[in-house]
Amino acid sequence: MSDTSIQHYGTGRRKSSTARVYLRPGKGEITVNRRTFDDYFPNDMLKQIIRQPLAITETGDKFDIHVRVHGGGYTGQAGALRLGIARALCEHNPELRAALKKAGFLTRDSRKVERKKYGQPGARKRFQFSKR
Repeated sequence: MSDTSIQHYGTGRRKSSTARVYLRPGKGEITVNRRTFDDYFPNDMLKQIIRQPLAITETGDKFDIHVRVHGGGYTGQAGALRLGIARALCEHNPELRAALKKAGFLTRDSRKVERKKYGQPGARKRFQFSKR
């Protein structure tokens, strides 16, 4: 069995985004939807969020990461990608789980947009009350 056939998988979700993450032995390249990492995520803060699990486990240059992500916006996709990477790292080496769990990278952020209520302008906002 060659090294190219070894891969580890992790699914990440955040808001309405879903990321399918594949870790393969390599030199640290990240590909998102067949585009380069820097091309897909132009914001440096989002890049930092995505790389957090790799930084904590010191595995940034050991894997090539291939991602298929859809749904939501850039922030949701970055959060989904971070969770997917953390789960794939746990599949690769279960000893990394403690460090990732302590940092909070294995917890799915369940916050979503609250729906708008009928008869009102938004989810929580109300029309101004008039006594007379």
